[in-house]
Amino acid sequence: MLEVRDLSVFFGNIRALHGISFDVQEGEIVTLIGANGAGKTTTLRTISALNRPTGGEILFRGKPITGMKPHKIVSMGISHVPEGRRIIGNLTVLENLKMGAYTRTDRAEIQASLEEVFQRFPRLKERSRQLAGTLSGGEQQMLAIGRALMAKPVLLLLDEPSMGLSPILVEEIFNIISTINQQGTTVLLVEQNAYMALQIANRAYVLESGRIVLSGDSRELQANEGVRAAYLGESA
Repeated sequence: MLEVRDLSVFFGNIRALHGISFDVQEGEIVTLIGANGAGKTTTLRTISALNRPTGGEILFRGKPITGMKPHKIVSMGISHVPEGRRIIGNLTVLENLKMGAYTRTDRAEIQASLEEVFQRFPRLKERSRQLAGTLSGGEQQMLAIGRALMAKPVLLLLDEPSMGLSPILVEEIFNIISTINQQGTTVLLVEQNAYMALQIANRAYVLESGRIVLSGDSRELQANEGVRAAYLGESA
């Protein structure tokens, strides 16, 4: 579904990505793990056309999307849940969700998508008229995911969905991600909580300083002594 080939990104004189290559197959959950500054967020933002690459190519279902406008990326079926949620605090929950469908014109289907989001996140339905900025952190994360789902994506990019959440809410959010995937949406997940990410992912790539240094089946990486020591808080 997604193929990243030799992708490089510079910010001024600083090289954030050093020619990384990876792929995401339809139906998978693939995770990118690594420390702060490894290039995970930059990778997602570049796929979404929020950053411009200085080299390499991005293919979606075999078609090059490098250099496209962000709204075109969304209309092709790629939705991005950004780091920090980026909900619009002075709009209601309902207004935020409707913003997620801004590339769509099918009103009946938009309403059906809204009902699906409310079914998946009952708390959002209860708070649909509430200002989004007054929601709890966990509710804001649910809103950010719900907003992305309103675009009817086939590929969902998730950037640090567990950030700032309690352990109970982290587990709830990861259960939601698994369910979304089981219902047919492919997921590319960026996450510092490597343990939780590897629990739900099919495959994983480890980024260090803008380079992919390790990749493989998630279970294999969970058993890798270097990964366990560096990212799972265990002794090698």
